[in-house]
Amino acid sequence: MSYLLRTGDYGRFAGKGTGNNVYMDIKGRKPAFQRTRSFLDRNSIFSAIRRYGKKIKPDFDGHTYLETVRCIFELPEGEQKKYRVTYDGQETFAFPMSDKYILGLYTHCISARRAASADMDIPGTGFSEKEQGIASLEDVRDVLFQCLLFDTIKCGEGVLYADLCTIFCLKEDR
Repeated sequence: MSYLLRTGDYGRFAGKGTGNNVYMDIKGRKPAFQRTRSFLDRNSIFSAIRRYGKKIKPDFDGHTYLETVRCIFELPEGEQKKYRVTYDGQETFAFPMSDKYILGLYTHCISARRAASADMDIPGTGFSEKEQGIASLEDVRDVLFQCLLFDTIKCGEGVLYADLCTIFCLKEDR
C-alpha cells in the first residue's frame, strides 16, 4: 500500500503525475474515491485504510491479493493530433483532466472490471481455483484498497494504458 500511495520509503516515486491518481479513502463507513494534492493527503488515506484494515481483519496468509488490471483508453482519431505534444524529446499526449473527468475514467474502469468478471469464461485458463475465484470476484470478501495510477501511464498508437490496482481480501472458507 505504501508503494501504491507513494508514501514512506516510496515517497521518492511521487511526481507531478501522482496528483492525477485516484485513491480509495474511507469516509465514514463508505469508500470514497479522490485525487490527492500532497504527501499529507496520501498519508491521511494510508492511515484511514490501515484503520479500515483493522476493522475487516485481512488475513495476510494467502487470503489477501493485489490485482493489477490494465485499463485502456482510446483517443478518437480527430483528438489525437489536438493533444499530441513533444516533452523531453519524446512524443506524447497532454490534455487537461478535471476531477470530474478523472473520477469518471475511474468509474468506467471499475464498471469494466465488474462486467469482465461477469462475462469471464474461466475454465481452461490455467488459473488455480483461488485465482478463478478472484477473477470472477466470487471469492472476494472485501476490498481493502483500490487505486487508478495515472503517474505510470503509457501511450501507444492513440491508446493510453493506466493500471487499476485492487487489494482483495478473500473469503477464508477455501
